[in-house]
Amino acid sequence: MSTDSAVKAKPTLASRVATRTGGGAMRVFLVLVGLFWLMPTVGLLLSSLRSPTDINASGWWQVFTAPAEITTENYSRLLANDTITDSLLATVLITVPATILVVVIGSLAGYAFAWMEFPGRDWWFLVVVGLLVVPVQVALVPVSKLFGEIGIFETTVGVVVFHVAFGLPFAIFLLRNFFAEIPRELLEAARLDGAGEIRLFTRVVLPLGGPAIASLGIFQFLWVWNDMLVALIFADSESPPITVALQQQVRQFGNNIDVLAPGAFVSMVIPLAVFFAFQRQFVSGVMAGAVK
Repeated sequence: MSTDSAVKAKPTLASRVATRTGGGAMRVFLVLVGLFWLMPTVGLLLSSLRSPTDINASGWWQVFTAPAEITTENYSRLLANDTITDSLLATVLITVPATILVVVIGSLAGYAFAWMEFPGRDWWFLVVVGLLVVPVQVALVPVSKLFGEIGIFETTVGVVVFHVAFGLPFAIFLLRNFFAEIPRELLEAARLDGAGEIRLFTRVVLPLGGPAIASLGIFQFLWVWNDMLVALIFADSESPPITVALQQQVRQFGNNIDVLAPGAFVSMVIPLAVFFAFQRQFVSGVMAGAVK
């Protein structure tokens, strides 16, 4: 065997690493990482199923040795707490419109930037990309003054408008890049068949852009549902979202753990369920839209 053949036969460091990462050891490691990531959620769930006395006496892991401590009384108290139940409804009334509006407007704008010709299109798209780096904190004071002047400060409409405004730059950027990858021949064939822009958008672009649109909806839903800063400033103090309501419970009732634990778990499990239900569309859509 020649020296060149021996060198070629010897596996490189990169190939050895790739082989090992594809084996069972890496799978076990990833499972352990996943379990470690889920540990706070599991701990919160088990804490919500224990009485306040048991919670103060020992950690949540004691449930495994004393399963008799599990009770659903905390969730009964949660349902009887009007502040928490009203806050869940307020969160839904904010999250659903903010998500739908961002998806609809972002889809229309993304299609326009990708396939429609109009003056200054590229420059306007650069402005949209530039808005991605604008932090939310910069706009809190001026937008608060603006909303106060037009009468939507501390209202559900104000919170929705703020989330839509700051969600649109990412939505347009993501969907424009995804729509631009659609083959031009497919759109031209549809135009030859007499399809106008609206029909082309609804019959061709939207079905092909399903993964990106789904990922955008999930991302926007998670961001709005888990938001506290915007809700704390712009939401109605009489009917705040769940994040603000839980924070108020901590401030007013420091030992109200029998309401805080189940309330926090409910506010966490809903976005988690949405993410895990559509995680495949989320990953495929983000990867396809972010890489041109």
